[in-house]
Amino acid sequence: MSGQTLALHGGHAVRQAPFPEWPVWTDEEEQALLTVLRSGQWGSAGSGTGEVKSFEEEFAQFQGAKHAVAVCNGTMALAAALRAVGVGHGDEVIVPPYTFIATASSVLQVGAVPAFADVQSDTLLIDPEKVEQLITPRTKAVIGVHIGGAVCDMDALVEVCRRHGLHLIEDAAQAHGARWRDQGCGTIGDLGTFSFQSSKNVNAGEGGMVLCSTEELAEMTWSVANVGRIRGGGWYQHEIIGWNLRLTEWQAAILRVQLRRCPEQMERRERNATMLTESLQGVPGIRVLARDPRVTKHAWHIYAVWVDAPGGAKAVAEAMVAEGVPCGKGYVPLNRNRALCKEAAELSPDGSYEAAACPVAEAADNEILWFSQRMLLGEGQDVEDIAVALEKVMRGLSS
Repeated sequence: MSGQTLALHGGHAVRQAPFPEWPVWTDEEEQALLTVLRSGQWGSAGSGTGEVKSFEEEFAQFQGAKHAVAVCNGTMALAAALRAVGVGHGDEVIVPPYTFIATASSVLQVGAVPAFADVQSDTLLIDPEKVEQLITPRTKAVIGVHIGGAVCDMDALVEVCRRHGLHLIEDAAQAHGARWRDQGCGTIGDLGTFSFQSSKNVNAGEGGMVLCSTEELAEMTWSVANVGRIRGGGWYQHEIIGWNLRLTEWQAAILRVQLRRCPEQMERRERNATMLTESLQGVPGIRVLARDPRVTKHAWHIYAVWVDAPGGAKAVAEAMVAEGVPCGKGYVPLNRNRALCKEAAELSPDGSYEAAACPVAEAADNEILWFSQRMLLGEGQDVEDIAVALEKVMRGLSS
């Protein structure tokens, strides 16, 4: 292995065959869309019937939730959840910096300010100890993000929020089907939000869901997502200021089919992720993320590893792509995002804002390599090729 020339430098690539494509679809999705087309009911508009209503019920059952409200995307699911628990101007919400920008921008969207709590190096999930250190009289809520499909330490986060009287929202955009102590993610905090954007493990191009722990939160979330209306009220009866966040019947029809496939795909990803972890043991410069044993089901939206190589994750990704294995580096830490910090300063009561240093997330910017969920939907040879290519690249870049 050590004598092989990298494909990037003119050697032979490890792999020529493509990896599984995403999205996965069949004539079931086609038939579902035709059914909506012919029904004449294309929008949900709070009708209480149709594909959206059925999908809300099926997704709630899938995650083990009491209440579900479908919305137009994962970003607005977060914003609706924040509005539902009363987060607004003058409030702070504690979030991790290693996540998609929507986790923080949704906080700004409702007029509050994000405070960044660093992540744990072994999991890349929000550190509950750092959360507690950031709590101030202005803190109203905490958003725990289940990055990559691994559930963050919900035992610790629930305890911190209970002790300080804070709302807990789960950003489960990447964690469809994941479970903590056999309880579905998104059902442990006050509310849980999901995304059905193109890359997600359940996908309709766009879409979102808010799971709610109480009927009161569900009614408030529904009202926020339906321009302030109330169920059973008049069409022009707007009791609060809300937004039009409704999911369409088209999206819900596809999502119902996608959801039925999810359990089998989860099993395949779990099997392949286990094989890949075993294959990467002992590969120089590679550190696989830890899995908390309390995560009883992992969604494996992302398989991430720390890499120690010249040029960091960017150089490794470039060499891996040349070997025929798609991958990439992960998030840029949000605590260093100038647009977020600028708007946070504008929303702060004193007009100033300084995000806390988050050394783990900042190191991850350069040292974390990602493989997307579709890479784990293939066969054993696919997993072997990933491991062989990664070992070849790590040895080649370090020689």
